[in-house]
Amino acid sequence: MYTRLKSFVKKIIPQSFLFKNELIFKKVLIPFYIGKTCSCNICKHNWNKFIKIEDNDLLCPYCGSRSRTRRLFKLLKKQNALNGKVLHFSPSRSLYRIFKQDVNLKYYSSDFENEFLAEYKLDITQIDMPDNSFDTIICYHILEHIIEDQKAIAELKRILKPNGQCFIQTPFKSGEIFEDFRLTSPSERLEAFGQEDHVRIYSLDGLIDRLEEQGLKIKCLDFKEELIPNGLLQENIVIATK
Repeated sequence: MYTRLKSFVKKIIPQSFLFKNELIFKKVLIPFYIGKTCSCNICKHNWNKFIKIEDNDLLCPYCGSRSRTRRLFKLLKKQNALNGKVLHFSPSRSLYRIFKQDVNLKYYSSDFENEFLAEYKLDITQIDMPDNSFDTIICYHILEHIIEDQKAIAELKRILKPNGQCFIQTPFKSGEIFEDFRLTSPSERLEAFGQEDHVRIYSLDGLIDRLEEQGLKIKCLDFKEELIPNGLLQENIVIATK
């Protein structure tokens, strides 16, 4: 039901209007999911279940957060990373709404291709910000889109404050990093990398190697599934510092 309804709404409502008013539209779903079996740690609503989508991820019926977004929010709070200046690339709308209202943050959000809610349009390979600018950087599911990823990593290091934290995640595979820049069409990239706009699939060790090559210190976190009560799936998260 959710997928069909979302597809229909996106066809008849402009994206910008939908993004700004999506919580109003999401209220239609509440009667179908309200309960006390699980809860979203972002919007604080309780549900009988999360919405399971095609890639088996679990969406919050109200704020639309994915499993990885709820885990990220939990981790940011645990790491005391929600203070000072925060740069968030391609922010999820559920976190964008919270961070924009947080008086403890100087929150900078960036979207390079007008697909997210954001105030800045920063090229991650040439970030228009001074050295040592940010206490926290959130770079979730970004680097797999960037051909010059090592240049992007160098920029992340440059603008990160000493002892600041950069939270990084991408899709991962076993073995070695797979990239082939001869593949340029959406269909070729979908078949090779799993998504039309991806240019590689990292291995966890391969990403860590590239981060360390740029002089970053790495901590890798391996989380197991926590289906109840927060609907959190198994995943790896990398925290880079300098």
